[in-house]
Amino acid sequence: MTNKPGYVIDTNTLVSALLLKNSTPRKAFDKALETGEILVSLEVVDELNDVLGREKFNKYVSEEERIEFLIALLQEAVFVEISEVITECRDPRDNKFLELAVSGNAECIISGDGDLLSLNPFRGITIVPPREFLEIV
Repeated sequence: MTNKPGYVIDTNTLVSALLLKNSTPRKAFDKALETGEILVSLEVVDELNDVLGREKFNKYVSEEERIEFLIALLQEAVFVEISEVITECRDPRDNKFLELAVSGNAECIISGDGDLLSLNPFRGITIVPPREFLEIV
C-alpha cells in the first residue's frame, strides 16, 4: 500500500459505475481511482463477479464489457486480506465492506446502501453516498 487514501466501494455502486457511464457513481469511482486506491477483498470480488454475470445486465452492457471492467478494476485495486470478522451491520451481507474497510485502513466507504450509511462513521471510517464523496474529496 502507498500513502494514498484507501476507498471501499460497494457492489451496487460499482455496478452503477459500469452501467451508467456519466452517472454520479461513475464519477465517484473515477475520482476514487484518481485520488486514492480502491480496496477489494476476495469476498467483494466474488460478489461483484456474481452480480456482473447476471443475465439481466445483458441488455445494458455486453459480457465482454463486464469482464473488461472487472479485469481493469482488479489491475488497479489493492487486494486486502481480511484480518477481522465484523458482524455489526443490520444486513449481514454488508459486513464484508466493513471488514474490508477496517482491514485495509480505508478512509471512506462509498455506498448508497442505507444499512451501511446508518453506521457512518464506522470506527472512524466515513461512509457516504457517491454524491457526497464527490463533494468531500
